[in-house]
Amino acid sequence: MKKFLVPVLLAAMALTAVPAAAHVTVQPTEARTNSFSRFVVRVPNERDNAATVKVELQLPDSLVAVSFEPKPGWTRRVERKPLPAPVEVFGEQVTDYVATVTWEGGRIGTGDFEEFGFSARTPQAATTLRFPAVQTYDNGEAVRWIGPAGSEEPAGEVKTFVLPEGDLATLSRLAAERPDADDDSGDAAMSAAALALAVVAVGLSLRRRGA
Repeated sequence: MKKFLVPVLLAAMALTAVPAAAHVTVQPTEARTNSFSRFVVRVPNERDNAATVKVELQLPDSLVAVSFEPKPGWTRRVERKPLPAPVEVFGEQVTDYVATVTWEGGRIGTGDFEEFGFSARTPQAATTLRFPAVQTYDNGEAVRWIGPAGSEEPAGEVKTFVLPEGDLATLSRLAAERPDADDDSGDAAMSAAALALAVVAVGLSLRRRGA
């Protein structure tokens, strides 16, 4: 077990050290199925003579219960569309979804980047979620990040994975055992749970690659 755990931990630390690609992405690039996850749209400014002033992101219809983190200095506009079929969320029938979100009014200067946060419940089945985006500069240029992976202007992608029952039970136990005596011990337990989740995720990724 220790022989397996050490390289997995090293791989987890290596993943956190990977620099952001110089295009619009959605982070993290992996998430557990049928769970609430927090994502960020990472938008770097790639021009030395213009600032990014608008970001438009398309969301897949398989994401439900989407909510957005306030972004000071930016206004947010959301467009909803009908779902192909109603889905049940918290005991209620939902018939539409957030199809597009647009942030504008702010400014991302040369050499800078911004992150726009949102939360959503991932679909039940493992899949690849695509997030096409359009980045607009103050000189009127619009870059369409809508291509396939590996292209010059790829859309952001998030792969969802199924967490095995045994691993899920371990994480649940860690959360249940979190002490509440003081803030420091609580933070330590939360860090341990987060590390356990990272180890499981990396292990699953390595397992899939090996297969």
